[in-house]
Amino acid sequence: MSFVEIKGIKKHFGEGDSRVEVLKGIDLSIEKGEMCVLLGPSGSGKSTLLNIIGAIESADEGYIAINNEKTRLMSEKKLTLYRRKHIGYVFQMYNLIPNLTVRENIEVGAYLSDNPLDIDELMNTLGISDQADKLPSQLSGGQQQRTSIGRAVVKNPDILLCDEPTGALDYNTSKQILKLLEDVNKKYGNTVIM
Repeated sequence: MSFVEIKGIKKHFGEGDSRVEVLKGIDLSIEKGEMCVLLGPSGSGKSTLLNIIGAIESADEGYIAINNEKTRLMSEKKLTLYRRKHIGYVFQMYNLIPNLTVRENIEVGAYLSDNPLDIDELMNTLGISDQADKLPSQLSGGQQQRTSIGRAVVKNPDILLCDEPTGALDYNTSKQILKLLEDVNKKYGNTVIM
């Protein structure tokens, strides 16, 4: 059994004439520590699948099992703990808290973990140690995304879900962020689904 097992996932939006089948029976297995990239055109259901894996949305049919535990069988309280303990989420638009510094934004993620990573070491790995006391509005897009990655990774999650983490960045910064995610995967062993 794989670490992440996705079986028969179906999801639709709307009803009647406006019903759209977004996911039509997705099967996927991902090993622990693997980097998995979901590719497809806009509207093909990539973000929806990430949201289902992260227990933000539920599937119409099928199941997601993480380490043999099916999310659809979990109570709401258990799902909250699952998200808190096992999932790190990197969003396209950063979602940083504007009145907190880089360090404080990353600390928010650390508070959610029983076993957080060392913040100073992580900021060094992310190349943002010199930005620790700046607010998000004082950062470039790449620095904001590095902070967002730090907030997700500091929890030391089993799974790092990255929803178009380079979508708001230029080509060169995008390449740096993708390399950084690869480095984080190798250094900390998180399963990365992007």
